[in-house]
Amino acid sequence: MPVIDIHTHSLSENWLKLVKEKGKPDLDVGTLPNGDEYLIEFGTPSMSFPMALFDYQQRINDMDAEGIDISVVSLTSPNAFWGTAEVSAESAQIINDDMAAAQTSFPGRIRFLATLPWEFPERAAQELERAVGLGAVGVMTLANIRGIFLNDALFDPVWADIEKRGLPVLIHPTVPPGSEKMDLGTHRLLGPVGFMFDTTLAIARMILDGFIDRFPDLKIIASHAGGYLPYVSKRMDLFFEQVNVDEKITDLPSTYLERIYYDSIIYQADGLQSLINLAGPDRVMFGTDYPLVADIPVLKQLVEGLPSDQTAKVLGRAAENIFAI
Repeated sequence: MPVIDIHTHSLSENWLKLVKEKGKPDLDVGTLPNGDEYLIEFGTPSMSFPMALFDYQQRINDMDAEGIDISVVSLTSPNAFWGTAEVSAESAQIINDDMAAAQTSFPGRIRFLATLPWEFPERAAQELERAVGLGAVGVMTLANIRGIFLNDALFDPVWADIEKRGLPVLIHPTVPPGSEKMDLGTHRLLGPVGFMFDTTLAIARMILDGFIDRFPDLKIIASHAGGYLPYVSKRMDLFFEQVNVDEKITDLPSTYLERIYYDSIIYQADGLQSLINLAGPDRVMFGTDYPLVADIPVLKQLVEGLPSDQTAKVLGRAAENIFAI
């Protein structure tokens, strides 16, 4: 059974060049005292640029060293959600072409998730068709698209197209709305705290708005072990039952959390077990966040510490089924 990492990221030099040329005012590139560059998203410092983001041969070498057979690569935040319609579409095309070339260069080792210009549904449909033709095995989107939530009717045509094709969708966090007021740049709180909040809010909205009932066949994957969702699922149920809300669903929110998928990126054994208790091992897939901030040996050890049947599912079998790898 292959070990499959469903949550890894890559960039291309052409994408970074586009950011530098056309990113402002949405995006900017800053320089650290040591000369290294880093990305600034909508005023909030986000990620640095390790060389492994651009170098697929280094990625393969690192996969071999860590015992990972297949990596499913995707763009990270800010994705293609910046600039004009033309810039967003160009950004998506650059990344899809680069990832497709890597998949061709390293057959059996690299798969990729399509990047789409979601704000512009007609262009998104065109790029989805093209990316699937290039070999995309799923789609990646952010938990909010320039402040617009994923359950907004604007995106319904995109979701319908993805559902019709049976493609899994990895929902990855980004800078949450209101980040400047939350001062997530100080102490670099965006990655460890803000990202978790962004995923939690996005999925919670999709559940309570009836989105998952409207698109029942979508295979939604929540990043970073679902953010805070596994730990507040019963609290969501409590408020759903006891607080008068605009009810668009009839089942408890926690039952919807049992229907979606998750990666295994969490660094506590009890947290991973809570996730499996919620969703089951058939809906949890190994992920690392490589080559960004990650401790791959710890992530593997936590999965390998599960009962053997659960370990096999999380490390590869669940991903084989969902992505048809």
